[in-house]
Amino acid sequence: MTIPPPPVARKGPPKPSDALEPIDSNVQSHEMHDPFDIGEALAALAQTGEAVTAYPADSKDVLMARIDSVDPEHPHFVFDFADGAIPPAGPATFVASLGGNAKMQFELNQAWCSQPEQPNLVPATFPAFCLVLNRRAARRHGTPVGGNYTASFTLLGRAYDLSLYDFSWGGVGLRGTPEQCKGLRVGKKLEGVRLELGRALVVMADLEVRLLRPFHTFLLGHQVQIGCRFVNISMQVKQNLERLVASRGG
Repeated sequence: MTIPPPPVARKGPPKPSDALEPIDSNVQSHEMHDPFDIGEALAALAQTGEAVTAYPADSKDVLMARIDSVDPEHPHFVFDFADGAIPPAGPATFVASLGGNAKMQFELNQAWCSQPEQPNLVPATFPAFCLVLNRRAARRHGTPVGGNYTASFTLLGRAYDLSLYDFSWGGVGLRGTPEQCKGLRVGKKLEGVRLELGRALVVMADLEVRLLRPFHTFLLGHQVQIGCRFVNISMQVKQNLERLVASRGG
C-alpha cells in the first residue's frame, strides 16, 4: 500500500526550467546509505512535489519527474514522469533539491516499465545510496547504547513506551516491536509525548509520524523504525534540544 502525499502541499508539474545539474565530482558531498534516511528524503520530495531531474546514461535527453508516492513499509516508490516521457531501459541519474538547502543525487538501473494504463507512473526500488551536497540543518545524533532514551505517549486510549533511536532539532527516530508500534501510521499526530533524552533532559512535545520502516536484527528480532518530526514545539523545548545537540558536536 502506498501513501500519496497531500495534494495541497505539492508544487505543480515540473518544467524544463526546473532542471538541476548533477553534483560536481570535485565538490565535497557525503553518501546516505541508511534505507530509512533514503525513504525519509524521498517521502519529503513526494510531499512537496519537488522537481526531479533525470539523466539517462545512454541518451542526451533530460527528463523531468516528481516522486508520486513512497511505500512506508517497503523500499519502493513511484516516479511521475512529466508528459509520460520515461528513460530508456538501463541506468539513469536523478537529481533533486532537498528543502532548498541541499541537493540529492542517486542512480538506478532498471527496465523503467510504466504502470498499466498510467504511462507516466513508473515503480522503482530505493537506490543503494544517495549523494547529498550540504548536510541537512537538523543532523541526526544516535542515542548511546544502554542510555535512558525513551518516548512515552497515549494514542486512542493506548499507552506507548518506545525506545528513542536518534534525535535532532527537527525530530526523533523511535523503534519498537511490531506489537508495540501497532496503531501508528504515517501522518498520525502524537500529542504530549514525553521524551527522555538521557538522565539530564526530559521534554514534552507533539510529534507527527513521517515514515515507518520494518527491519530485523539478530539480537532484537523484528522491529519497526518510526521517523517523527516535531510539531509546534515551544521555544524552551527548542532551546533545550539545541543545547543537547550542540553538546554532541552537531
